[in-house]
Amino acid sequence: MYTFFHGLLADKKGGEIFVLFGFWHFFYIALTVAVITAVMLFWRGKDRAVKEKIGKCFIYAAFALYMADFFLMPLAYGEINIEKLPFHACTTMCLICFMSYHVKFLEKYRTSFAMLGFISNFVYLICPAGVMWYEVHPSSYRVIQTLLFHGVMAVYGFLTLAHSYKEINFKKWYRDLLVIVCMISWALLGNYIYNATTEGYSHFFNWFFVVQDPFNLFPQNIAPYIMPFLNVVLFFAAEILIHLVIMAAKKIQLKKAALV
Repeated sequence: MYTFFHGLLADKKGGEIFVLFGFWHFFYIALTVAVITAVMLFWRGKDRAVKEKIGKCFIYAAFALYMADFFLMPLAYGEINIEKLPFHACTTMCLICFMSYHVKFLEKYRTSFAMLGFISNFVYLICPAGVMWYEVHPSSYRVIQTLLFHGVMAVYGFLTLAHSYKEINFKKWYRDLLVIVCMISWALLGNYIYNATTEGYSHFFNWFFVVQDPFNLFPQNIAPYIMPFLNVVLFFAAEILIHLVIMAAKKIQLKKAALV
């Protein structure tokens, strides 16, 4: 059985490879946009409860994809990839968004979690560096699982913001900032615990890009002191932009209502 599943899930080398902005990359981006569009059209006129149930289905699907991966990675690669532990915003927000439906305290932060989850997963969907490094065929499990997971998370984040936009208030910006700071603190903890250079073992993780600049703009000895603060600025700026879009949408809706 192991041989069968390993042959099915292992990286496929040779021939076509998954490349940035190639056909298969655009396919997953288009698929994500198509799903968002289809859901938005379907739920027109539906009440909030229906919309929330649909969004809930997507976070449950993302959670299932993430958890199943830990059982399938040993069959695919012969090991569990520690990089997949929940210290990136993409994976952490998957777990925390899922928990927000089961832990009362987290519920009031759900839109802040969804916002960070949408931004981080959408960015990865646009630039899936973790997949491209391996130079594997687009039909490889590694490509399909990773792009599907990030696509589903991006859909969930967008839909959550779309059906909750009336309740989203920029005056509660501190919640968004708190979530970002907590995420960075969590990533720093993960990097501190798991990064090691000892005899017989040497590995370097850069979860949430807080200990090294992924674009190598800053020297390695300086980056750990800059990246945590830079991430706060960049992600919070992105969230402010989303808030501005939401406020603009509210104004347009009010103008339309006034004309009726």
